[in-house]
Amino acid sequence: MRRQWLVLLLSLTAVALALVAVRYSPRPSLSESVPLSTVVRDREGRLLRLTLASDQRYRLWVPLSEISPSLVEAVMLQEDAWFRWHAGVNPVSLVRGAWSTYASGEARIGGSTLTMQLARLRWRLQTRDVRGKLVQIARAVQLELCYSKDEILEAYLNLAPYGGNIEGVGAASLIYYRKPSDRLTLPEALALAVLPQAPSRRGRLTARDDDAFYIGSGLEAARARLYARWRERHPEDAAEDALLKLPLRLHSARELPFRAPHLVDRVLAERAWHPHDGPELKTTLDTRLQRLLEERVRNHLQRERSRGLRNASAILIDTRDMGVRALVGSADYFDAGIQGQVNGADAKRSPGSTLKPFIYALALDQGVLHPASVLRDVPSAFGPYTPENFDGRFMGPVTATEALVRSRNIPAVGVAAQLKQPSFYDFLRRAGVRDLASQNHYGLALVLGGGEVTMEELARMYAMLGNDGRLRALRWRDGDPQEEGARLLSAEAAFVTRDMLRQNPRPDAGSQSASRPLPVAWKTGTSWAFRDAWSAGLVGPYVLVVWLGNFDGSSNPALVGVEAAAPLFFDIVDGLQAARVDLAEPVRQWPLNLKRVEICRASGDLPNAWCPQRGMTWFIPGKSPIRISTVHRAIAIDIASGRPACGPFDPRSMRNEVFEFWPSDLARVFVQAGIPRRRPPPGHDCAGSQDWLGSPPSITSPYRATRYTMRLSHPEQVALNLAATVDADVSRLYWFVGNTFLGSAEPGTALAWTPDRTGHFRLSVVDDHGRSDEREIEVAVVQ
Repeated sequence: MRRQWLVLLLSLTAVALALVAVRYSPRPSLSESVPLSTVVRDREGRLLRLTLASDQRYRLWVPLSEISPSLVEAVMLQEDAWFRWHAGVNPVSLVRGAWSTYASGEARIGGSTLTMQLARLRWRLQTRDVRGKLVQIARAVQLELCYSKDEILEAYLNLAPYGGNIEGVGAASLIYYRKPSDRLTLPEALALAVLPQAPSRRGRLTARDDDAFYIGSGLEAARARLYARWRERHPEDAAEDALLKLPLRLHSARELPFRAPHLVDRVLAERAWHPHDGPELKTTLDTRLQRLLEERVRNHLQRERSRGLRNASAILIDTRDMGVRALVGSADYFDAGIQGQVNGADAKRSPGSTLKPFIYALALDQGVLHPASVLRDVPSAFGPYTPENFDGRFMGPVTATEALVRSRNIPAVGVAAQLKQPSFYDFLRRAGVRDLASQNHYGLALVLGGGEVTMEELARMYAMLGNDGRLRALRWRDGDPQEEGARLLSAEAAFVTRDMLRQNPRPDAGSQSASRPLPVAWKTGTSWAFRDAWSAGLVGPYVLVVWLGNFDGSSNPALVGVEAAAPLFFDIVDGLQAARVDLAEPVRQWPLNLKRVEICRASGDLPNAWCPQRGMTWFIPGKSPIRISTVHRAIAIDIASGRPACGPFDPRSMRNEVFEFWPSDLARVFVQAGIPRRRPPPGHDCAGSQDWLGSPPSITSPYRATRYTMRLSHPEQVALNLAATVDADVSRLYWFVGNTFLGSAEPGTALAWTPDRTGHFRLSVVDDHGRSDEREIEVAVVQ
């Protein structure tokens, strides 16, 4: 007998140990491998989108601690009042359910506990027959052995059906009430507590005259019965009686927001890069600014529809943290006619002239120019490349600031040709422009939009100007780290470039919309064949870039940056001001190594004694070019004859008059344009009458770094024209190849030369004042 008791005790101990082992052994979480939806919010927590899980259901997993205690208690009161005390099965409930269903013929009652219901949901069990019910009971016991009561309760609340394809209190609370499940009121919690018993029937919403949806009569009656039981437990909640009589407003899944679709699509597509993120994605987007951009884009295209403008993109970035505050990838995400689901901000397009500011910024850093440097806007050739201006005209001498603001092509190409390290191509590579071909593929045409960039890449570069020359990554998610960034430009060059761009007047400068001027550093761009119209710039702490065009690349003469994109750009700027967005300039790096210096306006150089008009410009000590202006020079004039006088100056018979000594190419443009200039009179170049050196000649033909070919059958066809621009005081040019004299020519006249052999040649030109220039060329032979 004693032995039998010992065996029984050992058996019970073994069973107990087995149960403990099962209870505390490692087991998968009940949320594991459950497909979940993703909640995407803006930086203020506003809902942008709730996605479907992979099984096409709305489902979020919410920890029990983040679910309203009222909802948790109401669910147990409605579904399983003895949940905390049974072992997964409540025999009393089972007997009562079996009697009601099979014996008495009354209403069909399942008698399932919360654990049994979780088992049915987790393993997709069919429990309408006895065999299915037995499997459900076994699974419920298994759950109780392996998981705690809180884990089971949490899993049930997250898997329970709440109508249609909505599962779990997290998704139901967000869809029906637009709030998280820990902020539910008692009337809302009670409605959710009774919904899982008949989600398809009770979940039907009733429409009222105001087009709002409210709970139906079935759900309302079930909630009232549950509230009566609630009041028995909580007599102190008498104040809730009035609230339970009010109609309960609900939303439907069809009303879920679908905001900023291109940005949301992007952050969702990048989720694979962040596998440890939870079900919520908080972006850097600002819903208020997103709506502003969408509205302005839509209104602008409505106004311009008669001109064939149908699509546009825009992006707004806060340079302080590089967060993308708004993104309009297309004019209408749902318009297949314009391929609206394409994200125009990530599409490679020709940038036109929007890259020119960075050419001038590099030139500032490399000492090529300062803002008031005078550049040549004259017919020019750079090797075989002969660029033209957009308007087909030439302005002659223009300051660097004017050339940038007026988007003159020839000065920009000339500046780019003088860049050393980095070249403009190298700069774009360092700035993160992807998929560039080789440098030789573009040549200097890269300056005028020969390559392609995305709107995001362009916005990053403009943000670099706002961040004192540091290139920083765009931030799409609120949790993305803020980078210090790599320095591609000096803070001084970035500051001066911004200041130059601020001189660009808005296209509607005289209109009422510009009555409250705001300093905006901006630039337009137009691609070849009128395929893309751009406007990009800095507005206080923000970078704004807009694009108009067609995703299929078709052209439209209306796609001109200043006419199509600039009005939209400033429409958005005005909208930001009207919305009282903080557009104060952010804190910049200061002090900078900058000085204000006096210059002669005509030449951009330091003024000499005869410069009549002077101005001020920014100057980077140690970098900016510095020399004395030689455009204005005094010539001694004989008082009696009015002709230049040679010899020592005698104030009794001579007077000094100031004349302008422009290089020959600029002087020719003045004549062609009919612009009068006080040119030096004939005979002004008396020997010894000048005590300074003017500008040396500059060879314009043959082209630098160019190979010329001659055919054996027609060697006479390789005749080259030798030409150079010269100072106004020059009357004769002398050409040499090596030490051999080739001949002389007057300024503005080319000298023909035919090489007598192939190979490398060193050509030089000397003016009649002894100033010179030279270059090397190569002549090859072909059959």
